[in-house]
Amino acid sequence: MNVIAVIGTLDTKGEEHAFVADKIRELGLQAMLIDVGTTNLPTVSADVRMLEIISDFSRPHDRGACVAEISRAAADYVAELVRQGKVDGVISLGGGGGTSIGTTIMRALPFGIPKVMVSTLASGNTAHYVGTSDIVMFPSIVDVAGLNRISRSVFSRAAHAICAMTLAQSVAQQNSSDQQPLILASMFGNTTECVQTAIAELEQAGFESLVFHSTGTGGKTMESIAASGMAVGVLDITTTEIADEVVGGILSAGPDRLEAAGRAGIPTVVVPGCVDMVNFGTIDSVPEKFADRLLYQHNEQVTLMRTTPEENAAIARFMANKLNRYVKPPTVILPLGGVSRISEKSGPFYDPKADEALFAVLRQELNPEIPILELEVPVNHPDFAHLCAKSLLNLFGSPVSNSTQNSITGNPMPTN
Repeated sequence: MNVIAVIGTLDTKGEEHAFVADKIRELGLQAMLIDVGTTNLPTVSADVRMLEIISDFSRPHDRGACVAEISRAAADYVAELVRQGKVDGVISLGGGGGTSIGTTIMRALPFGIPKVMVSTLASGNTAHYVGTSDIVMFPSIVDVAGLNRISRSVFSRAAHAICAMTLAQSVAQQNSSDQQPLILASMFGNTTECVQTAIAELEQAGFESLVFHSTGTGGKTMESIAASGMAVGVLDITTTEIADEVVGGILSAGPDRLEAAGRAGIPTVVVPGCVDMVNFGTIDSVPEKFADRLLYQHNEQVTLMRTTPEENAAIARFMANKLNRYVKPPTVILPLGGVSRISEKSGPFYDPKADEALFAVLRQELNPEIPILELEVPVNHPDFAHLCAKSLLNLFGSPVSNSTQNSITGNPMPTN
């Protein structure tokens, strides 16, 4: 029978969590009450009390420090229960503190494990609570402070939701043997043709694809799923978020971009796609220090700034530093005719010197065991897309055609 962990501060919100646990049991599933309260005085009986299982825990006088300690310990504990197959879904109720604890635990769980957070903060900016996870934020409407006609209705619907999600996930897991191996890919408007063509070839070869828009959140989510073990390979054609991280644009995916696939040791193809551009909002949002730079309005809400040779060299060093740490060497492919649609010849960002600064540093600083392939075509040329797809297949052991092999102007195609 499916087990749902009902996690909350039972010293202050025990009645509310017990109500949800009872509803789950009425619906035919099991409920495990886990107390993450910071005192030894829970108002209802708990199946698990974190204060009792954290060895050598000495509660700090500062409540914030205590909440942080409880959150870390509970995240590890619940993640282990999930790994052992003892918990199939998670629900929690809370205000500010409870939401912080509950979502910290949920973010530590794998994608696909149902997660519902009933929160007083669900109607605001929840980005730092949800992160790149699949948490469902459920508005509490009223404060989580006792049972009344509103809260009973909200908590009951939340209980039904987590039960339905958990049962649906069980069905999906039973059918998972029919699913195709998963490839992750990164895409931007200026690399769309390349990614779509490459993905079509990979899908024809028997893979399923997940494509992520390289807007900061997209890259973070792709990294998270790569780390989860769900995917067997990564086609990272659009690494533009690195330009924003290095130069200071608004679509950075953070300093950890380009790491997860390397740690996971899964086959990866990397292209410096769209690193010719740094992203800003409207034209008047571009920082004053960039006033004399080459700007291009992608649309009214998006302004792109052309990267300089110096910035491209820094971007290349960032990439090389990450890629040199990969457990299994990735394949790096360089489109010598332009790294985006608008840096092709006659495009507004056409700048061979800037591109060559990028390519030269990659050639110089990447470890020798990392294959570097080069084509004298733009990134969206069909031949380049074909090479990307075939290179990833090659990392799985699929042979590469002679016609593709002969079109390569750089290092030879890997044979592993």
